[in-house]
Amino acid sequence: MAIIIKSPEEIQKIYVSSQIAGKVLKFIEPHVTAGTTTNELNDLCHNFILEQDAIPSPLNYRGFPKSICTSVNQVICHGIPNETPLKTGDILKIDVATLFNGFHGDTCKTFQVGKTSRAARDLVQCTQEALFKGIEAVKIGATFGDIGHAIQSFAEAKGYSIVREFCGHGIGKNFHEDPYVTHYGKKGSGPKIKEGMVFTIEPMLNQGKKEIVTLDDNWTVETKDKKLSAQFEHTIAVTKDGVRILSLIEE
Repeated sequence: MAIIIKSPEEIQKIYVSSQIAGKVLKFIEPHVTAGTTTNELNDLCHNFILEQDAIPSPLNYRGFPKSICTSVNQVICHGIPNETPLKTGDILKIDVATLFNGFHGDTCKTFQVGKTSRAARDLVQCTQEALFKGIEAVKIGATFGDIGHAIQSFAEAKGYSIVREFCGHGIGKNFHEDPYVTHYGKKGSGPKIKEGMVFTIEPMLNQGKKEIVTLDDNWTVETKDKKLSAQFEHTIAVTKDGVRILSLIEE
């Protein structure tokens, strides 16, 4: 599949969907507390999305059974909401994607449950900063390798490893499409960035080693060494005026 260039009108539609996804994360934040189950969070998000006249993109996508992904502590991504209560000190990645008016929007945030360890706080902060380092590298005429290099050089200098098996992706009428955006790479490598491209950047940083394990449900992905992992994600568009972060909530 070739990279699909989006028109300004299409970018605006992706923006509207991405804003809904971002509002879901803002809505759910006060509910991320010790004793709450990720199933309860899933139901709250599901209902909120429907109230916006949108559809949760993950629900039934390739068989995924829930409306959001909830990945706790060593779970890197694609965690399935369940009945296990959150505990003080947990970190929780909530990945939200919505379909509105035929276009998808996608975002993710790592939440901290109550008081977390210094190590957890540092990991979460660095992962968020790494996302914005990647976004800063997006310029017309730059390459996708420049994005990966910016994230990798920043994160590894802080002592974290980068998950390699999962990456950002193009988005629009399709939930996932070209380009696939790795969070590691060499400057100047990969396709050139052009006006009208819309894609996610979503680095996953591990406290320990980069190796992963996929559990028997064929969805849940954990760090092999069981150390913490964090993730942040935004949907962005490349415009003639620069980068537009479509999923960043504008108050």
